[in-house]
Amino acid sequence: MELNLKGKVVVITGGSSGIGKETALEYLREGCKVAVCGRSTDKLKNTEEEAGKEGYQIMTKSVDVADFGALSRFADEVAEKFGRIDIWYNNAGYYIIKGLIDCEVEEVRKDVDNLMISVFSGCKIAAAHMKKTGGGVIMNASSFGSIVPSAGGGIYSACKAGINLMTQTLAGELASDNIRVLSYAPGLIDTELTEESIRTKGDKILVNIPCRRVGTVRECSKLLVLLSSEYGAYVNGVNIPISGGKCCVQNPHYSWNQPK
Repeated sequence: MELNLKGKVVVITGGSSGIGKETALEYLREGCKVAVCGRSTDKLKNTEEEAGKEGYQIMTKSVDVADFGALSRFADEVAEKFGRIDIWYNNAGYYIIKGLIDCEVEEVRKDVDNLMISVFSGCKIAAAHMKKTGGGVIMNASSFGSIVPSAGGGIYSACKAGINLMTQTLAGELASDNIRVLSYAPGLIDTELTEESIRTKGDKILVNIPCRRVGTVRECSKLLVLLSSEYGAYVNGVNIPISGGKCCVQNPHYSWNQPK
């Protein structure tokens, strides 16, 4: 399928690992010009090397997405280098494991800054550039925790739920500027962050997933790239779960237990 993305300029925050990195590579394969930022210079260098092995060049820079000024300057550099920004993907984040009532107020403020305010900053910066050039697509990384929160992960889930509502609101506010805004909610995806849990907990973490397996970063990246193309042109203001049907029914293994 030809997605007609060749020449599009893509920015991905947190694009040096996991879903973000694989999505960056997928955009490169579609002929896009891609810039990614992250905090780890080593991971960014590895991303450059992986892209190089496939014959592509990728723009990278170490940026703290919680620093609005630094993120804005990065966007300006991308626009100066490539002439515009067409797709902006707010992917940077991390997971906190701590009981909600055990969190200190300052911890919560810091996590909200890093997980939710940073996404608002990215949306604000991206929209300003896209308005100058006729529109674009903003993609926000949410989480299945925004749909069904996890005990011990309340701040993370609350921030991701806030991102969902921010996505819906911005979709309504930016529609006349030809800017679509989407979010996606990955379930259990095999990444560096989940590798240990998958290895140690095994079947326990598949109990609510009808597909009876974890997802892959490639399965996420393919869908995200498709949604940002012309084939997703009528998809706007929604949070899309990529979860193997997690929690879609109370008895997710029903079909597996039926005689064939």
